[in-house]
Amino acid sequence: MKKVTIQDIADALGISRNTVSKAINNADGLADATREKILKKAVEMEYKQFSYVAALSGGTSTSAALPEGPRSSGEISLFTSRIFHMTNHFAALMLDRFRQELAQLGYSLNIHIVDREDMARCALPATFIRERCSGILCVEMFDRAYDEMLCQLGLPTLFVDGPNKGRGNSLPSDQIYMENTAAITRLVNDMLERGKRRIGFLGDYEHCQSFYERYTAYRCAMLMAGVDVDERFIIRGNRLQALEAPLAALPELPDLFLCANDFVAVDAIQILRRLGKSVPGDVMLAGFDDAPESRIITPPLTTVHIHTDIMAFTAVHLLMTRIKEPDLDYRVVHTETELIYRDSTPC
Repeated sequence: MKKVTIQDIADALGISRNTVSKAINNADGLADATREKILKKAVEMEYKQFSYVAALSGGTSTSAALPEGPRSSGEISLFTSRIFHMTNHFAALMLDRFRQELAQLGYSLNIHIVDREDMARCALPATFIRERCSGILCVEMFDRAYDEMLCQLGLPTLFVDGPNKGRGNSLPSDQIYMENTAAITRLVNDMLERGKRRIGFLGDYEHCQSFYERYTAYRCAMLMAGVDVDERFIIRGNRLQALEAPLAALPELPDLFLCANDFVAVDAIQILRRLGKSVPGDVMLAGFDDAPESRIITPPLTTVHIHTDIMAFTAVHLLMTRIKEPDLDYRVVHTETELIYRDSTPC
């Protein structure tokens, strides 16, 4: 199959190569509609890092092998509880860079999607062959019992995010997270300086460690500023169905809802519209992840950008050093993030 290039996408859409490159690399200076059209075409044509979406989405296999490098000195097994979609999650954006880094080192990457039944039984996928595995990478794996089982396999293991540590001891493994505290703290302080003191939080903060860190950063920033948290404005729910009734029941709205990620925020905007409320007119919203949806929704969403290339490079370094030196102390690393203001929190 011919490798799809940026020029191929540009030709298919009748636009310039530079415009396509800006959209794929999340550069500024593009209209939201143009960016959305380009991203959709890139997925449709299976461009580069988008290419495995179709392979993972179609068929019944729970495993999909990504292209290997010129030689293979081992296999890295990626465990995940979900199918990544290139346009809606930072982990998917990180994966292609991770594969590239591994390929340069002579490792192949094999994805194992753990279904609910295997998760409940703490069973390994049938596609996983321990003897071939040099190391394990876990993404979107938030079931503590299953994660502990993986750690007991005796293989070098790295978690990209993980289960909430507040509900148990830290896993015996290396862990990498995006920096969740600094951006949330700055956002809260900026809002307080603008006189916006009624700030709430949307999302299940026990869902994973990153959600918990964002939630605690919000509460700590409020505490340090001497501002009480109105518990009415804390709504635990990650999906539209879980958010709708609590939002509808509020007698009044806060000045701002901090959302656990961009997709909680997108659902909240839909619910608020159905309730006859506007963002930011009636309430401001901010998300986290800088997903493409955050740029194309109306209004564009204030969010926190995750540097996926940095996370991927750091993740490879952590896993490779663990393979070479298995007796190292376990490491927990946070990589830089960046607060981005958009129209959902106007000045």
